[in-house]
Amino acid sequence: MYTVSMKKFAEKMDVKNLTPEIDLDDLEITQSDANRPALQLAGFFDYFDHHRVQIIGQVEYTYMEKQGVEKSAEMIGKIMSYKIPCIIFCRDLPVEEEFLRLAREYKIPIFSSKADTSAFSAEVTRWLKVELAPRISIHGVLVDIYGEGVLITGESGIGKSEVALELIHRGHRLVSDDVVEIKKVSDATLIGSAPDITRHFIELRGIGIVDAKTLFGVESVKNTQSIDLVIKLEEWNKDQEYDRMGLEENYIEYLGNKVVCHSIPIRPGRNLAVICESAAVNFRQKKMGYNAAKELYNRVTSNLSNS
Repeated sequence: MYTVSMKKFAEKMDVKNLTPEIDLDDLEITQSDANRPALQLAGFFDYFDHHRVQIIGQVEYTYMEKQGVEKSAEMIGKIMSYKIPCIIFCRDLPVEEEFLRLAREYKIPIFSSKADTSAFSAEVTRWLKVELAPRISIHGVLVDIYGEGVLITGESGIGKSEVALELIHRGHRLVSDDVVEIKKVSDATLIGSAPDITRHFIELRGIGIVDAKTLFGVESVKNTQSIDLVIKLEEWNKDQEYDRMGLEENYIEYLGNKVVCHSIPIRPGRNLAVICESAAVNFRQKKMGYNAAKELYNRVTSNLSNS
């Protein structure tokens, strides 16, 4: 199970720590969803997911004001007794000293944010879903081509890094070379990135390691990218049948998500960078509703029926 340190969370969300006595380094978040404890403040704790970050907004705060400090402190104390990760008061709402005393007693940090409650909750959930997403590492190259994330795979030494280098020359952006970390942020989205230690580096056999960011500028690299298309490079096999029409899509599966996959045979003289570019543009056309293979098929069918 993946976790996020409370210190990293507080820095990313730009919140003010109202309980600096509590050491954030030893605290972790394990759930991506946030909770607004309205029912819990009213005393209903059935199915209370205490692993979630607890967010207090204007509605909850107004309810506590009407209940009074003593009753509200009782409910806040009961919420903290479940060992929640933290409590965040949005909209710069003032926090009673009694709440801070309970926080120090239970060692539960309390934060304050200037942000609107709904927007803050959405951003917390979005960021935590990425940070806590299931992930794998695979051997390949990830490039942003015209906004489409193209993952290039194949056996070691087949030319993946050389293709990435040519694509950078053509104005596209490198995300990762050699090792790609893939995170499943939803049932429809995979996000790829590079390990910190190899970010922006490319290995070229016969030359060595080159820094794409230094050589080609910051516009040539990118830290993360959704994985929309997979291109698998393989040695040409004259006995193998290759798809020449593309009427049916082939898929590859990562972390339970299916991604369109094209197998490209390698032969001398083939410009793989142009092929990858064309595959990305063709993929985008299909997403926009135009399929060239089906258009050709319809023309041939119509021509045969009219003859």
